[in-house]
Amino acid sequence: QMQLVESGGGLVQAGGSLRLSCAASGRTFTGQTMGWFRQAPGKERQFVAAMRSGGNTYYADSVKGRFTISRDNAANTVALQMNSLKPEDTAVYYCAVRISGIGWQPDDYHYWGQGTQVTVSS
Repeated sequence: QMQLVESGGGLVQAGGSLRLSCAASGRTFTGQTMGWFRQAPGKERQFVAAMRSGGNTYYADSVKGRFTISRDNAANTVALQMNSLKPEDTAVYYCAVRISGIGWQPDDYHYWGQGTQVTVSS
């Protein structure tokens, strides 16, 4: 099994920045994709960003140009740098791992963290 632990959430004013981190432990997979999803109250969990083991990155249109995903394969960590935050970015952010390949839906991912709250005030 794989365990994912997120950190770095919090409260920030609109226009500010936050950096989320996720550490994976336990079983790992050479070709795993690491990504981030978010879920706002009353809404479905949605894709935010992902990074494949080879370095390709993918972003939701709503965060392109503002968020940057990065990962350290040796340390088995993934981070999400969030800049120019907007109130609509408020959500619980989840780290997720897909064993291989890219996926866009929550069901495409095999392991999940517990989530970290991000609140952006206007």
